[in-house]
Amino acid sequence: MKLALSTLGLPGEGLDRAIEVAAGHGCHGLELRLHPDTGVHRGLGREERRSVRERIADAGLEVAALAGYVGVCEPGPDGPAVEALLADLALAAQLGALGVRVFPRGDDPAVGARRLRAVAGAAADLGVRVLVETHDRLATGAAVAGLLGAAAVPETTGALWDLLHPWRGGEPPAATLAALRPWLAYVQVKDAVSAGDCTPVPLGAGAVPLEECGTLLREAGYDGWVSLEWERAWYPQVAPVEEVLPGAAAWVRRFGRTSA
Repeated sequence: MKLALSTLGLPGEGLDRAIEVAAGHGCHGLELRLHPDTGVHRGLGREERRSVRERIADAGLEVAALAGYVGVCEPGPDGPAVEALLADLALAAQLGALGVRVFPRGDDPAVGARRLRAVAGAAADLGVRVLVETHDRLATGAAVAGLLGAAAVPETTGALWDLLHPWRGGEPPAATLAALRPWLAYVQVKDAVSAGDCTPVPLGAGAVPLEECGTLLREAGYDGWVSLEWERAWYPQVAPVEEVLPGAAAWVRRFGRTSA
């Protein structure tokens, strides 16, 4: 496993600060939230994109993924969603990322499958993937697996297992992994107070079954990215991400096949 830091945990602090924190805490990379307050978004020009990639590489880090906000199943015409996703995929390729995270934002897998197929050719040419997160209306592994199976473009799609959401929706981690395993490409790790209270807490201090999830991933031979998604952007009262990163690094060391 390779540990990444999501810039969601550093709202308003900018890319240079994120690089400093990630490099100083043994991370292998950054998950870049596409938002103006991170300094990374699809409106960047060519030289700005080059600068982002170089600054991250100069610190010995990689761009793990871009955390985009396209709703791949969101109701409405396909055009705007496809156009936005194509722009995010181009940015991912220019920054050297594995791919772009998308949310379902809807519950009709036929809509999402159609849009995933619409961008598949461009994604293949760019060498990047669309990572569908277990979130909102398709929060379970079974739901995301159904969407990806319907799209039938495995070369350019993947599943992003956010360890919180399927569990809080009542799906046991073993069932989540079994459903996602053919597509699993990325993991977001976090802990929370309870299934009903998603306030972030340091790993191991909450109710998310991280021990079980880690054991399942290790037994499955998962060796991809694990991103600490410390949601300080939504919960500004929680501790700085620097206080939580050591626990994430320890989790990756414990359950990964390589050390963080």
